[in-house]
Amino acid sequence: MTSNGVATDAQIDTQADVQADVLIVGAGPAGLTLACTLARAGVAVRIIDKSREFHRASRGKGLNQRSRELFEDLGVGEQVAASGIEHITLRKYRDGVAIADTVTFGDRTPTPDAPYASGLIIPQWRTEEILRGRLAELGVQVELGCELTEFTQDEDGVTGVLGDGRRVRAGYLVGCDGGRSSIRKALGVGFEGKTDAEECMVIGDVRADGLDPAYWHQWFDEDAALLLCPFRGSTHWQLQGMPERDAEGRFAPPSLEGFQRLFDRCARIPGVRLSDPTWFSTYRINVRMADRFRVGRIFLAGDAAHVHSIAGGLGMNTGIQDAFNLGWKLAFVVRGLAGPALLDTYEEERLPVAAWTLDLTDERLRAVVEGVQEAGVGTEAVITDDVTTLGVGYPWSRLAAGGAKAGHRAPDAPCRLAATGKDVRLFELFAGPHFTLLGFGPDSAAALAEAAAAGGERIRTFHIDDHEGHARRAYGLEGDALVLVRPDNHVALSTGADAAGAGDVTDYLKRLG
Repeated sequence: MTSNGVATDAQIDTQADVQADVLIVGAGPAGLTLACTLARAGVAVRIIDKSREFHRASRGKGLNQRSRELFEDLGVGEQVAASGIEHITLRKYRDGVAIADTVTFGDRTPTPDAPYASGLIIPQWRTEEILRGRLAELGVQVELGCELTEFTQDEDGVTGVLGDGRRVRAGYLVGCDGGRSSIRKALGVGFEGKTDAEECMVIGDVRADGLDPAYWHQWFDEDAALLLCPFRGSTHWQLQGMPERDAEGRFAPPSLEGFQRLFDRCARIPGVRLSDPTWFSTYRINVRMADRFRVGRIFLAGDAAHVHSIAGGLGMNTGIQDAFNLGWKLAFVVRGLAGPALLDTYEEERLPVAAWTLDLTDERLRAVVEGVQEAGVGTEAVITDDVTTLGVGYPWSRLAAGGAKAGHRAPDAPCRLAATGKDVRLFELFAGPHFTLLGFGPDSAAALAEAAAAGGERIRTFHIDDHEGHARRAYGLEGDALVLVRPDNHVALSTGADAAGAGDVTDYLKRLG
């Protein structure tokens, strides 16, 4: 690919065969989430992938609580819930004997501010299938067998060349093309970190007829480990285990025969034969992060920007949350609702989160490795409140303008619309590509009207009757107040419900450009 410098006039072809406001390279969960976010906002988006067909591998198999909230906002929350398993039961074995069951997040129940007590076990292929369906509803299809082979950028956009020779012109380019990202490499962005060649695991999708699908089976012996995770509506399980070694002591590649030998060794269930493998892979712990998430009009998201241990299942979730953060900002700039400086806040907010995630997954991996030495302990050792990512926020960001909870996740709450008495949840009001202004108290109506007039299509306003007090408690409010919530459902600011507060909101929107 071409360098990241400004292209010459000879390199720029504004009469390209393909035009778009945003070109996304890579149709995994991050790329699809970004495409849905942009298309919903009315942005002309194209999403390409060099694969010739959609995969059917389980890969990243967990959606955490925060990703579930974002998927609800995108309109696919019910679909993923119907396809996934909540509160899965982990059955732990030692020496082939079942000795303990643990229900993940079994001590948690939905609360007014956090409606999802559990994440979901769902194969990645199904997550992607649901997102592609939503994207199709929005009028966009993934373009398969389509590789970006060259690109240049200039002051007005990015010009690329596809594998079939077509030229594409877009205002912005986003690389969601995985840990081996060709876009990141072409930009010369550093990807510092480490790979642990000795921390190796085989993984694959197989049938295991005769094994009870009510459990995620986990065998941790002193000299071997094997995990078989079921999926709702599927005959295939995801198998994870220790690799075999060949005569020279090197790790052997995964195979059905090797999986069966590991199963016989750990499970000791003679009637179960593994069969019909549809995916094999070898996983090595790779901990790396890009030193920049943006170069001019080109952005990196998901694994293209950061990779880390699978402990906690945060890889796919962090990429989804990258995309949701970047999506509304690109949409506002493309639509002329904000100035280009807004795009600087993507790296400002998400790079520190990526660094935190690398540290967290390292620490959680150590906790699991140590925990499973004790009989009856399994992968539940990874679970802490951190892995829900409900606590991830951006209080340091220039977009956090003050008041209670500024920069933090905007909680849900049941409440009523003061004008109609209709019962609603705050998440219903947030859904969509807009800022949401909540007014609390009888005197907030005038301030809401003033802010609505100044904000135009960037904002929706709601006078809230918090009859049960859940919203005030969740947002740390006392007295009449205004709360401005960003399109990615983080608090922008909270202020008084008077003319001065309306001015704070108006000034905030003006500062977007």
